[in-house]
Amino acid sequence: MDMRTNTIHTTCTTIIGTELANIEDVLTLNNLSGKGKYTRLCEQWLEQFMRGNNGRALVVSSCTSALEMAAILADIQAGDEVIVPSYTYVTTVNAFALRGAVPVFVDLDDATMNIDANLIERAITPKTRAIIPIHYGGVACDMDKIMKVAKRHQLFVCEDAAMACTSTYKGQILGTIGNIGCISFQEKKNFTAGGQGGALLVNDPVLAERAEILYDHGTNRSRFMRGEVDSYQWLDLGLNATLSELQAAFLYAQLQAADGINARRRHIWDHYFVSLLPLVRKRYITLPRVPDDTTQHANVFYIRVIDPAQREDLIRHMARAKVQVHPQFMPLHLSPFGRSHGHFHGEDRVTSLASSQILLLPVHLALSDEAQEVVIREMFAFWGETAEGSV
Repeated sequence: MDMRTNTIHTTCTTIIGTELANIEDVLTLNNLSGKGKYTRLCEQWLEQFMRGNNGRALVVSSCTSALEMAAILADIQAGDEVIVPSYTYVTTVNAFALRGAVPVFVDLDDATMNIDANLIERAITPKTRAIIPIHYGGVACDMDKIMKVAKRHQLFVCEDAAMACTSTYKGQILGTIGNIGCISFQEKKNFTAGGQGGALLVNDPVLAERAEILYDHGTNRSRFMRGEVDSYQWLDLGLNATLSELQAAFLYAQLQAADGINARRRHIWDHYFVSLLPLVRKRYITLPRVPDDTTQHANVFYIRVIDPAQREDLIRHMARAKVQVHPQFMPLHLSPFGRSHGHFHGEDRVTSLASSQILLLPVHLALSDEAQEVVIREMFAFWGETAEGSV
């Protein structure tokens, strides 16, 4: 809650109080630019989840940078098609469009708001090069089906796990299943690198050496620094995706507290889910569904207002109670660039409807139990109900 205005915000940056000690340590190490002690500590923390595939984690300046590196590693060329849901943040698709790719949008699974894995194969053409599943809200896509389709058609899989760091699918951490995984440490995520940050998870060992070269501005500088070559040279495309050591130090403090951060957010998520079920039974809203054999770490909690015409009235009602709730993404296939540079394959049965229904409720470490009860009470009040479900 903002104590100045008494407003309950939808999101609030995670700060746990131990970040400053790490930052002070960085100031003694004479390296602010990155790829130092705390960068490697963060990468080692991520790599513990990747032991099964001998992968490599690279901590980078943003999830956008990770996605742009993924598009290069996928060898995307002008005119190649990539299959992706339309309900995602624009950088998911921008990273591939910058390489000349044509986005082919596929409808959502109505239960999870993830790409409908049953529709992907129908959208494949001879030009298809990659599938980009987005684990919306930290809830896993049907990765078994997606990986089977990808293997059958020899397609690259880039998991956009921006919202899903530490969520799992059948025991595997999201982002570690496809060829590449991309994670965000932006300030709205469970763990942040002081505002912006991300990670590239290189799950295919064949891609590891080139990923390191891209990360080193297209050079073999890392091999040179390890004494593996006599000099370093420009070998390939590259980009500046380095996360500063100050940010890596900030992030590492939060990664060390990951279990506690996730536990508190899951407590909030679970309490919303149980408390709002009476509104589901009365057909006012629907709630997220987490598939069996998956876990999620409560990056967001959303409702879908069954009658989209009520959503703006609900937003205004909550605002009068000083509670922020808001929609999320505008479907990319309905945007000017999406219409001119991509196309939607098949029927838009779920995407546009769901995007007109969805509202994010407050989930963050600064949300007190008392503030959450205000959110719940006002949700019921909008429909003339009480939290006990009586009129």
